[in-house]
Amino acid sequence: MDWQLPSDSVPTAFVPEAVQASLRGTPPVTGAWRDGDHLGNRKFCQAGPLETETGGSLPHVRIAYEVFGELNDDRSNAVLVFHALTGDSHVTGPAGAGHDTGGWWSGIVGSGLAIDTDHYAVIVPNILGGCQGSTGPSSVSPKGREWGSSFPYVTIRDQIRPLQALRQELGIERFAAVIGGSMGGMHALEWALEYPEQTARLGLIATTAVTSADQLGVNSVQIEAITSDPAFYGGDYYDEDGGPYRGLALARRMALLNYRSPTELNERFHRSWQGKKSPLGDDGRFAVESYLDFHGNKFTRRFDANSYLVLVDAMNSHDVTRDRGELSGVLGGITAPTLVLGIDSDRLFPLEQQHELAQHIPTVLDGANHATVVSSPFGHDGFLIEAEAVGEEIRRLLDHPA
Repeated sequence: MDWQLPSDSVPTAFVPEAVQASLRGTPPVTGAWRDGDHLGNRKFCQAGPLETETGGSLPHVRIAYEVFGELNDDRSNAVLVFHALTGDSHVTGPAGAGHDTGGWWSGIVGSGLAIDTDHYAVIVPNILGGCQGSTGPSSVSPKGREWGSSFPYVTIRDQIRPLQALRQELGIERFAAVIGGSMGGMHALEWALEYPEQTARLGLIATTAVTSADQLGVNSVQIEAITSDPAFYGGDYYDEDGGPYRGLALARRMALLNYRSPTELNERFHRSWQGKKSPLGDDGRFAVESYLDFHGNKFTRRFDANSYLVLVDAMNSHDVTRDRGELSGVLGGITAPTLVLGIDSDRLFPLEQQHELAQHIPTVLDGANHATVVSSPFGHDGFLIEAEAVGEEIRRLLDHPA
């Protein structure tokens, strides 16, 4: 659960009034990519029907994805990268037609970088339930209107299954590495457990084996913020004059407080005012309030409220022990060389969750029983911001014999 975009992940800073003004006006009903919009670099895989773990069904699933780099002749150089909560397939590269924002991991994926696109073909899908081209609540259902409230509940395990069709379509027998951060780390872990023979190396970054009660609680108030917006209309808002942008913006503001560290926010903003008006009874605002409001407002213009709910619910479902057995036995079955990396200031996915992963995975790099730790003042978002330190560890994983 993180900002996912370079413009949002840079160290927090005051938002000038002129920049605030650039987002005035009512946001669209949804910020989703819709059929008819510019394709950008998206490709599509038609993955067929899906029966979900909880008994729901989708008659057809489409997965949007991008490929960075070229597959070699035997397809042995493919790296599968999973995005976090509000990311998408555009992992690297500039903004442009079809991609309103630049890549969310441009410091990690690219020519000469840790995941070197001169050597690897990096496959990045937009996960099922997302809003950037893959089947999700804003997609048109067989009834001829958006799925909306009728979109089924999907789990992390449900979300990885359609990607088998993508793997087969691309002719990939085994991925050289499967890597993900935050929610993407949940997908990477489930992939390694479900398809070990297709996973040569595994990268688990700022993630967990089981979503904790604390994380469930954080997620619950964000869900409530969206569903209590009068413009939510039970999830069927697409034909209305306005969408639940106030609730979605509020959920995003709540999330940001958990993505960044208190140290960074305190040192960056202190008790500074946004403008000349005092926040002490004179209708002014503290600078940190204005910062949160700006990024919440900005977010509503590139995301869909229903997708946010579907993806948060999927994160809530995450428990690798479900129907499998004890944690030690489940993780002990992983055979791929594995990087487990945590951020020391992460209060959303605290280090003890990465240490728990590393304690039970027998193939952690260096044979250690503890996680690799990156020091950063930026909290959970450090895995996006600290490109040099995180990239060094990913490079080490890719260099490790499979």
